[in-house]
Amino acid sequence: MKAYLESSEYIDCKHSLVAAKAAELAEGCLTDEAVAKRCFEFVRDAIKHSWDYRMNPVTCKASDVLIYGTGYCYAKSHLLAALLRANAIPAGLCYQRLTAQTDGPPYCLHGLNAVYLKQHGWYRIDARGNKPGVAAEFSPPIEKLAFPIVDALERDFPEIWADPLTLVVKALNRNKTVEQVFENLPDIEP
Repeated sequence: MKAYLESSEYIDCKHSLVAAKAAELAEGCLTDEAVAKRCFEFVRDAIKHSWDYRMNPVTCKASDVLIYGTGYCYAKSHLLAALLRANAIPAGLCYQRLTAQTDGPPYCLHGLNAVYLKQHGWYRIDARGNKPGVAAEFSPPIEKLAFPIVDALERDFPEIWADPLTLVVKALNRNKTVEQVFENLPDIEP
Protein backbone atom coordinates (compact mmCIF):
# COMPACT_ATOMS: atom_id res chain seq x y z
CA MET A 1 0.00 0.00 0.00
CA LYS A 2 2.94 2.34 0.57
CA ALA A 3 3.32 3.11 -3.16
CA TYR A 4 -0.34 4.19 -3.31
CA LEU A 5 0.18 6.76 -0.54
CA GLU A 6 3.41 8.38 -1.76
CA SER A 7 3.88 11.76 -3.33
CA SER A 8 5.55 11.81 -6.75
CA GLU A 9 6.35 14.23 -9.54
CA TYR A 10 2.86 14.06 -11.06
CA ILE A 11 0.84 13.01 -8.02
CA ASP A 12 2.28 15.74 -5.84
CA CYS A 13 0.06 15.25 -2.82
CA LYS A 14 2.49 17.13 -0.56
CA HIS A 15 2.17 20.34 -2.60
CA SER A 16 0.78 23.01 -0.26
CA LEU A 17 -2.29 23.80 -2.40
CA VAL A 18 -3.14 20.12 -2.90
CA ALA A 19 -2.74 19.39 0.82
CA ALA A 20 -4.89 22.39 1.74
CA LYS A 21 -7.67 21.42 -0.69
CA ALA A 22 -7.54 17.82 0.54
CA ALA A 23 -7.94 18.98 4.16
CA GLU A 24 -10.81 21.27 3.17
CA LEU A 25 -12.61 18.43 1.38
CA ALA A 26 -12.14 16.06 4.34
CA GLU A 27 -13.50 18.52 6.87
CA GLY A 28 -16.42 17.02 8.80
CA CYS A 29 -16.14 13.60 7.13
CA LEU A 30 -16.23 10.64 9.50
CA THR A 31 -15.16 7.82 7.16
CA ASP A 32 -12.66 7.21 4.38
CA GLU A 33 -15.62 6.60 2.08
CA ALA A 34 -17.09 10.05 2.84
CA VAL A 35 -13.71 11.72 2.18
CA ALA A 36 -13.24 9.77 -1.06
CA LYS A 37 -16.71 10.71 -2.29
CA ARG A 38 -16.09 14.41 -1.60
CA CYS A 39 -12.72 14.33 -3.37
CA PHE A 40 -14.24 12.44 -6.33
CA GLU A 41 -17.16 14.85 -6.69
CA PHE A 42 -14.86 17.87 -6.46
CA VAL A 43 -12.60 16.64 -9.26
CA ARG A 44 -15.51 15.39 -11.38
CA ASP A 45 -17.62 18.54 -11.03
CA ALA A 46 -15.27 21.47 -10.32
CA ILE A 47 -12.31 20.63 -12.58
CA LYS A 48 -13.17 21.12 -16.25
CA HIS A 49 -12.27 18.42 -18.76
CA SER A 50 -9.81 20.10 -21.13
CA TRP A 51 -11.32 18.75 -24.35
CA ASP A 52 -14.97 19.33 -23.37
CA TYR A 53 -14.21 22.99 -22.61
CA ARG A 54 -11.32 23.44 -25.10
CA MET A 55 -9.38 24.79 -22.14
CA ASN A 56 -5.66 25.37 -22.01
CA PRO A 57 -3.10 25.02 -20.57
CA VAL A 58 -2.43 21.29 -20.90
CA THR A 59 -1.88 20.05 -17.34
CA CYS A 60 -0.25 16.91 -16.00
CA LYS A 61 0.82 17.49 -12.37
CA ALA A 62 -1.96 17.28 -9.81
CA SER A 63 -1.07 20.72 -8.46
CA ASP A 64 -1.31 22.27 -11.95
CA VAL A 65 -4.72 20.69 -12.49
CA LEU A 66 -5.87 22.29 -9.24
CA ILE A 67 -4.28 25.67 -10.02
CA TYR A 68 -5.69 25.94 -13.57
CA GLY A 69 -8.97 24.10 -12.91
CA THR A 70 -8.66 21.95 -16.02
CA GLY A 71 -7.21 18.68 -17.23
CA TYR A 72 -7.71 15.76 -19.55
CA CYS A 73 -9.01 12.60 -17.86
CA TYR A 74 -5.42 11.52 -17.13
CA ALA A 75 -4.54 14.78 -15.37
CA LYS A 76 -7.83 14.77 -13.45
CA SER A 77 -7.00 11.25 -12.24
CA HIS A 78 -3.60 12.55 -11.05
CA LEU A 79 -5.36 15.24 -8.99
CA LEU A 80 -7.88 12.81 -7.53
CA ALA A 81 -5.10 10.40 -6.54
CA ALA A 82 -3.19 13.28 -4.93
CA LEU A 83 -6.20 14.52 -2.94
CA LEU A 84 -6.92 11.00 -1.68
CA ARG A 85 -3.28 10.33 -0.80
CA ALA A 86 -3.06 13.67 1.01
CA ASN A 87 -5.92 12.35 3.16
CA ALA A 88 -4.04 9.07 3.81
CA ILE A 89 -6.35 7.07 1.53
CA PRO A 90 -4.51 4.72 -0.87
CA ALA A 91 -5.19 5.63 -4.50
CA GLY A 92 -3.88 4.49 -7.86
CA LEU A 93 -4.35 5.02 -11.56
CA CYS A 94 -6.27 2.80 -13.96
CA TYR A 95 -6.74 2.87 -17.71
CA GLN A 96 -9.20 1.78 -20.33
CA ARG A 97 -8.62 1.57 -24.08
CA LEU A 98 -11.62 3.15 -25.79
CA THR A 99 -12.66 4.37 -29.21
CA ALA A 100 -11.65 8.00 -29.49
CA GLN A 101 -14.87 9.36 -31.04
CA THR A 102 -17.18 6.71 -32.47
CA ASP A 103 -17.29 2.94 -32.82
CA GLY A 104 -14.03 1.58 -34.18
CA PRO A 105 -10.67 3.26 -34.69
CA PRO A 106 -8.97 5.40 -33.69
CA TYR A 107 -8.49 4.22 -30.11
CA CYS A 108 -6.97 5.93 -27.09
CA LEU A 109 -6.37 5.40 -23.41
CA HIS A 110 -8.78 6.81 -20.86
CA GLY A 111 -7.54 7.57 -17.34
CA LEU A 112 -9.43 6.85 -14.13
CA ASN A 113 -8.66 5.86 -10.53
CA ALA A 114 -8.89 3.09 -8.00
CA VAL A 115 -9.24 3.97 -4.33
CA TYR A 116 -8.79 1.57 -1.43
CA LEU A 117 -11.80 1.84 0.89
CA LYS A 118 -11.68 0.01 4.24
CA GLN A 119 -15.20 -1.39 3.81
CA HIS A 120 -14.93 -2.39 0.13
CA GLY A 121 -11.27 -2.84 -0.84
CA TRP A 122 -10.16 -1.48 -4.23
CA TYR A 123 -12.93 0.44 -5.95
CA ARG A 124 -12.63 2.13 -9.35
CA ILE A 125 -13.93 5.65 -9.86
CA ASP A 126 -13.94 7.92 -12.90
CA ALA A 127 -13.83 11.67 -12.26
CA ARG A 128 -13.60 12.54 -15.97
CA GLY A 129 -16.59 14.84 -15.73
CA ASN A 130 -20.20 14.17 -16.60
CA LYS A 131 -21.95 15.46 -19.71
CA PRO A 132 -24.82 14.20 -21.87
CA GLY A 133 -24.23 10.47 -22.32
CA VAL A 134 -21.58 10.31 -19.56
CA ALA A 135 -22.71 9.77 -15.96
CA ALA A 136 -19.99 8.51 -13.61
CA GLU A 137 -20.93 8.21 -9.95
CA PHE A 138 -19.46 7.24 -6.58
CA SER A 139 -21.64 4.39 -5.28
CA PRO A 140 -19.50 1.62 -3.74
CA PRO A 141 -19.37 -1.25 -4.15
CA ILE A 142 -21.06 -0.76 -7.56
CA GLU A 143 -18.80 0.75 -10.23
CA LYS A 144 -20.41 3.51 -12.27
CA LEU A 145 -17.66 4.50 -14.70
CA ALA A 146 -17.94 7.06 -17.48
CA PHE A 147 -17.56 4.59 -20.35
CA PRO A 148 -18.54 0.94 -20.78
CA ILE A 149 -16.46 -1.35 -22.99
CA VAL A 150 -18.50 -1.77 -26.20
CA ASP A 151 -16.00 -2.55 -28.98
CA ALA A 152 -13.97 -5.76 -29.52
CA LEU A 153 -10.68 -3.81 -29.51
CA GLU A 154 -11.48 -1.79 -26.40
CA ARG A 155 -9.96 -2.95 -23.12
CA ASP A 156 -10.53 -2.50 -19.42
CA PHE A 157 -7.02 -2.89 -17.98
CA PRO A 158 -7.20 -4.49 -14.51
CA GLU A 159 -3.89 -3.07 -13.26
CA ILE A 160 -3.71 -0.34 -10.64
CA TRP A 161 -0.61 1.78 -11.16
CA ALA A 162 0.98 3.90 -8.43
CA ASP A 163 2.33 6.35 -11.04
CA PRO A 164 1.06 7.45 -14.46
CA LEU A 165 2.13 5.53 -17.55
CA THR A 166 5.09 7.11 -19.33
CA LEU A 167 3.21 7.42 -22.62
CA VAL A 168 0.45 9.38 -20.86
CA VAL A 169 2.95 11.77 -19.28
CA LYS A 170 4.68 12.24 -22.65
CA ALA A 171 1.37 13.01 -24.40
CA LEU A 172 0.54 15.68 -21.83
CA ASN A 173 4.02 17.21 -21.62
CA ARG A 174 4.94 17.20 -25.32
CA ASN A 175 1.72 18.73 -26.61
CA LYS A 176 1.16 22.37 -25.75
CA THR A 177 -2.55 22.77 -26.60
CA VAL A 178 -5.64 20.68 -25.96
CA GLU A 179 -6.01 20.27 -29.73
CA GLN A 180 -2.48 18.87 -30.03
CA VAL A 181 -3.16 16.41 -27.20
CA PHE A 182 -6.38 15.32 -28.91
CA GLU A 183 -4.48 14.69 -32.15
CA ASN A 184 -1.88 12.63 -30.25
CA LEU A 185 -3.89 10.75 -27.61
CA PRO A 186 -1.92 7.88 -26.09
CA ASP A 187 -2.89 4.31 -26.97
CA ILE A 188 -1.76 0.77 -26.20
CA GLU A 189 -2.36 -1.87 -28.85
CA PRO A 190 -4.12 -4.97 -27.45
